[in-house]
Amino acid sequence: MSIISGKIWKYGDDVNTDVIFPGKYTYTVTDPKEMARIAMEDLDPNFAAQVRPGDVIVAGKNFGCGSSREQAAFCLKYAGVGAVVARSFSRLYFRNCINAGLPVITLPHSPDLFKAGDVIEIHLAEGYLSCSAGRFEFPPLPDAVIGIFNDGGLIPHTRKVLGLER
Repeated sequence: MSIISGKIWKYGDDVNTDVIFPGKYTYTVTDPKEMARIAMEDLDPNFAAQVRPGDVIVAGKNFGCGSSREQAAFCLKYAGVGAVVARSFSRLYFRNCINAGLPVITLPHSPDLFKAGDVIEIHLAEGYLSCSAGRFEFPPLPDAVIGIFNDGGLIPHTRKVLGLER
């Protein structure tokens, strides 16, 4: 999974966990397919029906702010999102994405440079992404973090490392 390629879904600043995974479902929806179906429901009602595996969310500052619910990371993963690129993230949301196995890239460039619907390609190990707006560099992700992504998240990765795979 060192290269991710897909269509850009573009959002603004302060996209909070209540619109990524609507709070009204927190204690009632646990099935991965259903979680994927309601991803971004309150922000972009067309998202879940139109997102394709590998597509990438590009956003402004403070992506994932709000409550700490981990479903907001997992629903995007289950929907097929390949990565989230933002100017900045809520620290807890950033960690929840890593735990879920969903790559997150902090890129200080303005999201205004990116066009919704364009194709984006992200090279995690090499530390760059490219699209019609150009090539943008970010610190390459450590092998340990890429290992978590490749293994499908922190729990499967830990099982693998400890020899506890099922």
